[in-house]
Amino acid sequence: MFNLPNLLAFGRILLAPLLFWVILNPEAFTSNNFHITWNYYFAALIFVLASVTDFFDGYIAREWDQMTLLGGIIDPLADKMLTLAGFLGLMMVGEASAWAIYIIIVRELFITGVRTVAVSEGLDVKASFAGKVKTVAQMFAIGFLIMHWEGGAELLWFATFLTVYSGLEYLYGFRKALLKDELEQF
Repeated sequence: MFNLPNLLAFGRILLAPLLFWVILNPEAFTSNNFHITWNYYFAALIFVLASVTDFFDGYIAREWDQMTLLGGIIDPLADKMLTLAGFLGLMMVGEASAWAIYIIIVRELFITGVRTVAVSEGLDVKASFAGKVKTVAQMFAIGFLIMHWEGGAELLWFATFLTVYSGLEYLYGFRKALLKDELEQF
């Protein structure tokens, strides 16, 4: 239960609210005579550190054969907490489109519900390549927006498009698995 991959995922869960707080409280830096860019650097450092744990927890779990039911639950939860902390914080300080964030959140909640149904039905609908690319695009968008780099808004909309596309792809896979399961029962 408390293997290294799960501890990395728990670490990501703890870093998510810290990221949210840093994005929302730049005065913690500016009131101590630091330039506002230090807030961006610190938020980016937290985000990169948390994002790297996402790669390593999955890699270690597969390579060391430490995949657990708990890990299967907390890893995607930690991912959602991290991306939502970044997106919501950036939206609240006016750095991210509310519509893009709304679309992303609705998709994530809807697909989480579909995954719950799939698990309850004993169906195995794995994340697709598009889902993995979506996650990477979202992380790059958050990084660009945190650092106030040019192209951040466009990257956010590209990530939003991939988020919708991968959600539709997941629904197609769920429907296919459901139909296959029904056919096997006859």
